[in-house]
Amino acid sequence: MAFKAFVIEKGEGGTVAALKDFDEADLIDGDVTVRVEYSTVNYKDGLAVTGKAPVVRRFPMIAGIDFAGTVENSTHPDWKAGDKVVLNGWGTGETHLGAYAQKSRVKGDWLVRLPGAMTARDAMAIGTAGYTAMLAVMALERHGLTPQSGPIAVTGAAGGVGSVAIAILAKLGFTVHAVTGRSQEADYLKGLGAAEIVKREELAGTPKPLAKERWAGAIDSVGSATLANLLSMTRYGGAVAACGLAGGMDLPGSVAPFILRGVCLYGIDSVMAPLARRREAWKRLEKDLDRQKLAAMTTEITLEQVPEAAKRIISGQVRGRIVVKIG
Repeated sequence: MAFKAFVIEKGEGGTVAALKDFDEADLIDGDVTVRVEYSTVNYKDGLAVTGKAPVVRRFPMIAGIDFAGTVENSTHPDWKAGDKVVLNGWGTGETHLGAYAQKSRVKGDWLVRLPGAMTARDAMAIGTAGYTAMLAVMALERHGLTPQSGPIAVTGAAGGVGSVAIAILAKLGFTVHAVTGRSQEADYLKGLGAAEIVKREELAGTPKPLAKERWAGAIDSVGSATLANLLSMTRYGGAVAACGLAGGMDLPGSVAPFILRGVCLYGIDSVMAPLARRREAWKRLEKDLDRQKLAAMTTEITLEQVPEAAKRIISGQVRGRIVVKIG
């Protein structure tokens, strides 16, 4: 049986991505088949679809690193037909056929039950970007940071991770400083709960070993000099959760924040995170993310519109979250 899928293939000059018919018999082995209802466009999806980075490791590949949908059939003991499920990561869209398709066959151990108060669309309005933001917030909480500790900086604030992180932190009572290069988004960011807007340029210069202490903690999706500057400006005993590399993979800083101020740097991995932590994150998202704010940061597109959205997210032109209706 054939269905529509967004397929990436290797061409002579690089990769070629196109919407085409895909045969269900060609799906990779797995013990659960899901009828995909919604997916989303994350930064990694943008890299894969545009070919800007070697995200895809096998060809042909169905793109899309996350989905929400309904189980069609299962031989896994935890899942049965009709169950509502969410998947994030585990190599889907990279080494395992991904989410931009009407069907996906995966391992049941990769799935999380859709929270009862969420629709499939809600879950993909959150998507991997929002789930990553929640993992970052949880890391700061495990470090011991509370609203009384001081303000939290969020870089890439108008993007997917940043938007959700601001909304979560604000609902939890934290004072949030939104770091952005898009001054025109100030009202949007304040609407999500940001107390202060910080210009990206303030974190773009050559990092000092130690700078003036400004924040109790931070969530960073940019990397490179931005992350190094954040570390140098974090208060004594504070923490930074790093979850992205939109600005680069390098870290041009020093060990001074770690050994002179006791600052901690937490790496946030959403792809292979343990199942228990995933379940906790989705429970927290059900409770700690304002659904009206989620709606305000979300736009919906069709599968046919994914290539254009991929170009825009890579060039930093996307605000908030993009839901892809598969259907």
